[in-house]
Amino acid sequence: MIEPRRLIRSHRSVGLVLLLLVASRTALAQSSTMERPEAPVIALEEAAANAPEMIQSDGKLHLEFGKERVILPRGLQPSLLCTSSGALVVQAQIPEKPVLRQRMSYPSALATVISRDGGTSWARIPLKPGENGLNMEGGAIQLKDGTILALDTYVTPGDQPDLGVGQVYTSTDDWQTLQGPLDVLFKLPNVNFYASRDDGGRPHVAVRLHRRILELPNGDLIATIYGCLHGDNTPCPYQPKMMKGRMMFVRSSDRGKSWRMISNLAVAPDVGTEGFGEPVICRVSKGPHAGRIICWSRTGRNLYQTISDDEGQTWTPAAELILAGLDVNQWKLWIDQFRQFEDFKGRLLDENNLDEVRGAVVDPDMVELRGSGILVAAFGVRIPQKQCWNHPEHPWNGNYLAFSFDHGQTWSNVVRITSGRLTTHYMAIQETPTNGELYLCYDLGGWGKGMRRDVIGRTFTVATVTPASGQPGSIGAGSAKASTQP
Repeated sequence: MIEPRRLIRSHRSVGLVLLLLVASRTALAQSSTMERPEAPVIALEEAAANAPEMIQSDGKLHLEFGKERVILPRGLQPSLLCTSSGALVVQAQIPEKPVLRQRMSYPSALATVISRDGGTSWARIPLKPGENGLNMEGGAIQLKDGTILALDTYVTPGDQPDLGVGQVYTSTDDWQTLQGPLDVLFKLPNVNFYASRDDGGRPHVAVRLHRRILELPNGDLIATIYGCLHGDNTPCPYQPKMMKGRMMFVRSSDRGKSWRMISNLAVAPDVGTEGFGEPVICRVSKGPHAGRIICWSRTGRNLYQTISDDEGQTWTPAAELILAGLDVNQWKLWIDQFRQFEDFKGRLLDENNLDEVRGAVVDPDMVELRGSGILVAAFGVRIPQKQCWNHPEHPWNGNYLAFSFDHGQTWSNVVRITSGRLTTHYMAIQETPTNGELYLCYDLGGWGKGMRRDVIGRTFTVATVTPASGQPGSIGAGSAKASTQP
């Protein structure tokens, strides 16, 4: 790998980070369809300093990172929305049980927090009594007219074959209030809601919306679903009751009130340990392939990419994508570090147990920067794929950002955000109203008993380096200022 370049500046302290968090509820009146934020109180939390490291560089990129802040204590696997006003909405799992309801919900409760000052202070948004609320993993977007639309991740069986029922939430006041849920229909030919259990062996009567909703120039909305159709019956090797899934592409022409399946994004029973899942889509608006849709996905093992140049009607064959030489199949590079350890079944991590020794790439995210067209992607690398929970020390094990200057053709700059730290490797990124400034979320910790767990947030700015001077240059209309938040 290319030697780290001194093109990253990190504004951080070396010890404790003062943080405004939330704890107290206010007696705000709530309607049956609205949520309002709690009033924040001051608390102290400790955030370990993680110094971003450029592991691959073409010399054209200048990054500056703000300080890490604990923004959602006890949270894991964050989802993120940034509105046109700069409001940041973050949601994550917390170690509490959800409310028992007939509609499917995640096994853990979810907490949502909001910041209206660039991530300095956060207020928790309380749930309505007896409800689990929105699971924002399904995607959230602010439309051109300012309306915010968010889809719950679960699409459950409808009253007819090939029909699913999802839930949509909306806000017309910058998430001051949130209306919903409203049931919406998904036409999914040949869908099989009952094909699979989840990775814990629990019943999973649903397919999943994931990560991104995008608005096309004509106002139509597009999104991705992963799950099974009839005939998808290849078991996952580590959980035989869980079937390898496929990805589906859906479109709405009525502002999210109904959706129809347009195409299969990718399906291959022999790929990875889980098939295709956790997709993210990004629409390229600049360059020779303007209008192209890029999809990255998890497979339980490797990162895969597929592309559409006809608004999702057809897709290229999914192909493995290896960034900065981070090939999770290269088990020989780390096996000696782990061969004295056992997996969760008591087997040694050696040449006879390569399924456990290999690594995995999980849950990518991707955005296009408004001014420049630079693509920014986030992804996590697990080394080894499961024993990273007990032994996270390998330097590859961590969270990453990648940057493309040619609209996704190549990814010439890769930054390691955390290294050798306990994390679930799930990240979320959004550009703020300032061109070239992004907000980044990830977690530190895991699900195990006694493991500390927190969602971390920080800003970072992206600028190009002017070749003649080696100094940061403009990346497009708007500013590319460095973050100096305390």
